[in-house]
Amino acid sequence: MRVFITGGTGLIGSTVLAELLSAGHTVTALARSDASAALAAAAGAEVLRGGLADLPVLRTGAEQADGVIHLAFSNDFSSPEALAHGIAEEGAALAALGEALIGTDRPLVTASGTPYAPGRAATEDDPLPTEGPVAGRSRSVTRVLDLAAQGVRSSAVRLPRTVHNEGRGGFAGLLADLARRTGVAGYPGDGTQRWPAVHARDAAVLFRLALERAPAGTAWHAVADEGDAVRDIVTVIGRRLGLPVASVPTESFGAIGPVFAADQPASSTRTRAELGWRPTHPSLLADLEKLAPTEA
Repeated sequence: MRVFITGGTGLIGSTVLAELLSAGHTVTALARSDASAALAAAAGAEVLRGGLADLPVLRTGAEQADGVIHLAFSNDFSSPEALAHGIAEEGAALAALGEALIGTDRPLVTASGTPYAPGRAATEDDPLPTEGPVAGRSRSVTRVLDLAAQGVRSSAVRLPRTVHNEGRGGFAGLLADLARRTGVAGYPGDGTQRWPAVHARDAAVLFRLALERAPAGTAWHAVADEGDAVRDIVTVIGRRLGLPVASVPTESFGAIGPVFAADQPASSTRTRAELGWRPTHPSLLADLEKLAPTEA
């Protein structure tokens, strides 16, 4: 299959790109910079130059492909305005990709977060949030899934709070970065809130399975660890970086502070049963043991 991928050189995207190539697919990667283009080419992908804001380029990439995987996002959480801009940019990009595939029955796989289910682990059947700082992403993903009625084999891989590799990535990575900057490994509230997690290599397998097999209009959970307590996550970070561990105000985490404070475990029972997905790589707490104190 000829696959067009956005975000193919990031922590998640690079593992997805490698997984696709190892499975025999041909990959064209969107690359905004010379550095990203070089990384994609070195991995074995063809390169299409452009960014998420280059909608004609996105349409061309989708039209020339047998399937599309969208992973690119600005990841700028520095302010509510920056987050809103990134969400709007992604929404327009997804709309362009989807329009190019209408009536083709080709797959379009996008990413979202796992939803919130009060008092229990969220499942694949739970809806994405319609309120809150990242609700705009949920609306974009919902529109993608609705394209199933217009001849697009659309699906969404819901990623947990932390997608990790070698101790880096996701919300746990943001906590580690903040600890390095402030000198304190901090967690919001009492730290008992739970975050699901998955190793990037396991997530990559699920993206490939969704591309190859997922029925139109379906959502899947890339969840290996159902819910690690944030205090346990931060305790490992503090020990590895040689920093004190403490509760800090939710406001310390900026625009996504409320998300950091939420208890949001998630299950992947149906994903494993129906797509045959089996995560095999280290858990988050084990992977965080690879954090190097010299990075502090």
